[in-house]
Amino acid sequence: MAKKPNILFLGIDSLRRDHTSLYGYDKLTTPYMDKFFSENSVIFENMFSPSIPTTPGYASMLTGMDCFSTQIVALRHQGGMSKGLITLPQILANNGYNTTCVNYGGFKGFDTHLSMAQTWGSYAEGRSRKAESMNDTALPEIERLAKEDKPFLLFLRHMDPHSPYLPPEPYDRLFYSGNEFDPDNHSLDPVYAFKPFCDYFYSWFPPACTDQEYICAQYDGAIAYMDACIQQLFNKLEELDIADNTIVVLTSDHGETLYDHDCYFDHHSTYDTVLNVPFAIKSPCLPKETQRFDQITMSKDIVPTLLALLGINAGIEFDGRNMFDVVCGKAPEENEFYFTEATWMRKHGWRTPEWKLIRALEPDFHFKPEVELYNLKNDPTEYHNLALERPDMVKKLTAKMEAHIARREAETGKRAPIYTNLNWSGHGKPFESSDEAYNTLHIGSPEEAKRIQELADKKKKEMSGN
Repeated sequence: MAKKPNILFLGIDSLRRDHTSLYGYDKLTTPYMDKFFSENSVIFENMFSPSIPTTPGYASMLTGMDCFSTQIVALRHQGGMSKGLITLPQILANNGYNTTCVNYGGFKGFDTHLSMAQTWGSYAEGRSRKAESMNDTALPEIERLAKEDKPFLLFLRHMDPHSPYLPPEPYDRLFYSGNEFDPDNHSLDPVYAFKPFCDYFYSWFPPACTDQEYICAQYDGAIAYMDACIQQLFNKLEELDIADNTIVVLTSDHGETLYDHDCYFDHHSTYDTVLNVPFAIKSPCLPKETQRFDQITMSKDIVPTLLALLGINAGIEFDGRNMFDVVCGKAPEENEFYFTEATWMRKHGWRTPEWKLIRALEPDFHFKPEVELYNLKNDPTEYHNLALERPDMVKKLTAKMEAHIARREAETGKRAPIYTNLNWSGHGKPFESSDEAYNTLHIGSPEEAKRIQELADKKKKEMSGN
């Protein structure tokens, strides 16, 4: 009996869809992935991670469930994942797979958890070689897994696009030829003035840097550096003669704000720059000519799609659907969907192909309005808030959102987690004003960012019992 296909799953943290040349970005940030996914592949143009950031994003990605089922919406999640949920690695292990996760922390259900060297970085520590550190661990693991009689799932969580953006030479100047210290450039003035994050930015921005385009170019350079390192993984599959029996998946838990919407160089907010993520899948069983589909798909669709490709019936009623059923018309498209965010602010909303409603559940530290409404057709970058001009549409979309919440609460028998994770910020109680949020929330250094990430990873380990 032929061995089932292996899966190499690239879960890239903070990868913004519209900053990859795979999706038409005018800077060549992902040339190796562009070539790799140019045949036997499917690329979904409108993939969304509706509950961001990291913890809820990966929870949905690895369970096929939405936030109502996982009960996770916050980075600093309070409590474990809903009991009884089975993750992708557990399903595959039950079907004869070896499963390995390479990550700074662990995810539930993998047979093997491997850590890579901590290369978070700061200006004082120098440039980060995160992707090379990943390869130092991942390449030997591919060799080990390839020797086994069982097929494998290898999940790699690349961190290169996550701040601090510190790609090594020559990637630091690959997309920038200006003067990042130009005294007449004041584009970083508001960034340095943003009290909650300014100390963190000072720790990794070059001293006296003035140009926000330089910082954005570091993000792009980090993607290009990672892309080159990922090519080594693809080469290893060929070298071991397993490329023709390996499904490769590329996606992200969320995007990145960069300089947009005054949410500087992070991944909080619920604008499409954060919600919209890449998703590409390459499989020997797919047609040679790569296809692109524009149907709306979501992170919860990944598990049922992979299982369908593998011919595995897990006997689970997923919240997500097989994406290929959607594009073939065998399953309805979800043109409208609910989204949440509880990173540095607590919000939820409703998105249709034309409209997006964002409602704040607590005042945020950017002093943004409680209600935001955008016409995505006329204002795809979401800068013209129509909430005051179109109260009728606010009312209509709010009713749709609340009806969805009520339906999902009834179906799961659980309260919407955006209402129950009240200590999402670690403040101990909801913020009463934007001033209170602004003066309370603070990230002071890469060490503090690592500490927050490690707490989230610790929670994931506790959930998995590892």
